[in-house]
Amino acid sequence: MGLNKFSVMFNKHKGFKIFLIVLLAIILISVLIKLTLAKSGSNIIGKDDKISMTHDYIGQLNISGTISETESDSVLSSSTYHHRWLLDRIADMKDDKRNKGLMLIVDTPGGSVYASDELYLAIKDYQKKTRRPVYSYMATQATSGGYYISAPCDRIMINRNCWTGSIGVTMGTMYNIKDFLNKMGVKTVTITSGRNKAMGNMTDDMTGEQKKILQSLVDEAYDQFVGIVAEGRKLSRSKVRKIADGRIYSAKQAKNHKLVDEIATLGEARSDMKDRYSLGNAEFEEFEYDDKKGFLSELLGESVSKMIKSKLTGEKSKLTEIEQLKSLMSENQSFTVTYMAPVRH
Repeated sequence: MGLNKFSVMFNKHKGFKIFLIVLLAIILISVLIKLTLAKSGSNIIGKDDKISMTHDYIGQLNISGTISETESDSVLSSSTYHHRWLLDRIADMKDDKRNKGLMLIVDTPGGSVYASDELYLAIKDYQKKTRRPVYSYMATQATSGGYYISAPCDRIMINRNCWTGSIGVTMGTMYNIKDFLNKMGVKTVTITSGRNKAMGNMTDDMTGEQKKILQSLVDEAYDQFVGIVAEGRKLSRSKVRKIADGRIYSAKQAKNHKLVDEIATLGEARSDMKDRYSLGNAEFEEFEYDDKKGFLSELLGESVSKMIKSKLTGEKSKLTEIEQLKSLMSENQSFTVTYMAPVRH
């Protein structure tokens, strides 16, 4: 065997050994991360799993990100909110005799009316069926839909730097580009079965009647929001309407308006819950979502996602003006009524 051939074979085996060492190191790191999370009191629960505890506990669920009924398991998704998973966990605890209460860590600007209300109803059902206490701890931001789901809780505790409030409804912004298209020599035709079927179309002026129709939808969602706050905080509807003009409140302002009970740390909120409801023997158990993508996705998914997103954003910026206009028109043809704050904290 020639010296060069031997050298090539040696290098191939050496490269394979290095690959195995790196692979084993990644597996070991993944296992250590899992063990660390387990020891820290965090319970990783998958979509099809059920909560199963052998001791009395108070379940802690994190509600973070935009509240939405849709979610994605794609590596490109950066969503931290998992609607169906949250509903299932609340249902698990409702039927679990070991469960003694529920602590919600709320950190969200809000979201869709539908998803916010569905989560609200799940919390109400848990309270009705179990008679166990539910606390909301507002972390960084608990606005609009975040306040909506907190309103029925037995106690609302808020971090001193948190923003809350934004009690109101929005349908977003609608664009009218009719004059622009005329200037470009573009004519459009919309065929409908009724004069209000295409309201919101960006190529037609919105009529007074159509504005009233859309405003009525927003007003109805707003009335529902006001009623929920009034019931949950034991305030009159007229009092709620005075403070529910869409503005955001600081922790101190929210307490002055009786929108929250106490300004506290999470530790203080936990102690308050245990002492007030005599839950001294129950342990707080934090449940976290597990997407089960495997350790490689868990370790590399975020960085890969950012890289791919950056690439896609770069490609999108190269679209022609006409393509960008078509994209805008497509997006404007759908609009959602939301309990969403206009600013992020």
